[in-house]
Amino acid sequence: MIEIIGVRFKSGGKQYYFDPSGLAVEPGQGVILETSRGLEYGECVQGNTSVEDEAVVQPLRPVVRLATEKDLETVARNREKEEKAFTICQQKILEHGLDMKLVEVEYSFEGNKILFFFTSEGRVDFRSLVKDLASIFHARIELRQIGVRDEAKMLGGLGICGKPFCCSTFLDEFQPVSIKMAKTQNLSLNPTKISGTCGRLMCCLKYEQDAYEDILKRSPKNESFVETPDGVGTVSSVNLLRETVKVRLDDQPDTPRCYHNCEICVVRNGKGRRPEGYTPPPPEELAKLRKVTPPPEDPSLRLSAHLDTALAGLGMKGTATDPPVQDSIDTDRSSRRSRGRNRGTKQSASEGQRQKTAEPAGEKQVSPSKPRKARETPRIKESAGAEINAPITEGAEKKTHRRRRYRNKAKGDSGQKAPPKAE
Repeated sequence: MIEIIGVRFKSGGKQYYFDPSGLAVEPGQGVILETSRGLEYGECVQGNTSVEDEAVVQPLRPVVRLATEKDLETVARNREKEEKAFTICQQKILEHGLDMKLVEVEYSFEGNKILFFFTSEGRVDFRSLVKDLASIFHARIELRQIGVRDEAKMLGGLGICGKPFCCSTFLDEFQPVSIKMAKTQNLSLNPTKISGTCGRLMCCLKYEQDAYEDILKRSPKNESFVETPDGVGTVSSVNLLRETVKVRLDDQPDTPRCYHNCEICVVRNGKGRRPEGYTPPPPEELAKLRKVTPPPEDPSLRLSAHLDTALAGLGMKGTATDPPVQDSIDTDRSSRRSRGRNRGTKQSASEGQRQKTAEPAGEKQVSPSKPRKARETPRIKESAGAEINAPITEGAEKKTHRRRRYRNKAKGDSGQKAPPKAE
């Protein structure tokens, strides 16, 4: 294991690793480093971290010291010198009539070297320009030609999405992008729509490429022969984002139907002839391919869950698991009505005898209503019209079906004869 820190010399630039030399460096602190160009100022973006020896290229250059106030003043003076040098270099370019565009000027920390970055469509003979700049600044002059991507990274700006350039904010290095990525993602091949401000393909095409490639492995191609829950057909279009396909069924070729990738079985992927001797499976087997969707959630349960959460936040006990009050009231009312209807119903003798033989003596039937005092000799009427007196003893079965009671009724309103009293 080896201890390292991550340092960047420019905002949005590449991250380099250095040996902290026993110093505890936190992210955001300035450090003075020993590089191939001499002493340089950088900003720490990754604190002290232990990594494997094979993870970094050795030997690592050491950290000289933490940046002091004097070092920060030196960096500020170099920034002012860079602005003046930029203006002077532009004037000299115009004097020499060179076909080049100056992009940026960079001073070394010690001020003994100046780098001029420029862009040009072709090769430029800038030897005379270098002599003039060296006589003015009395330092080592270096002119470096860069591409349009590096220019956009240095200058910065806003992309067509409205956000700052990825290359100038968080990308350490440029991603390899090709036109094949645009074809895979079903994007428009219009260069103005898939190109960035720099004129090259947008770097963001690389971000979703892995996801599209994974979806393509699970999706059929166009003109594929597939089996669906409604029959067999040919794929007419594929929606990669929704992972759905449109299929022209052999029975209904004019009205394509939409299916999910999990609802189809690919028999032939892509164009070509159908398999010889292929026979479609029966409809019962094809119906098994249909995706089973879960039943819709009950809104009352969701409301009860929200109520429990709100009550728990107030320190109160939730009542989501309790049945609604209205439902309990309705259930109680319906049970009462059913008990009232059952009081007046008559039971045949065969049913009564069957119940008496099925249920053992000594067990009592539970009634949903309050227990009432049983009559001594309830009368059971047989189908033949005979009457049987069945006295009830202790531990015997109690009948739930009793005679209807007429309470608080006016005389002559019933319209029915009262049942005979027990003997």
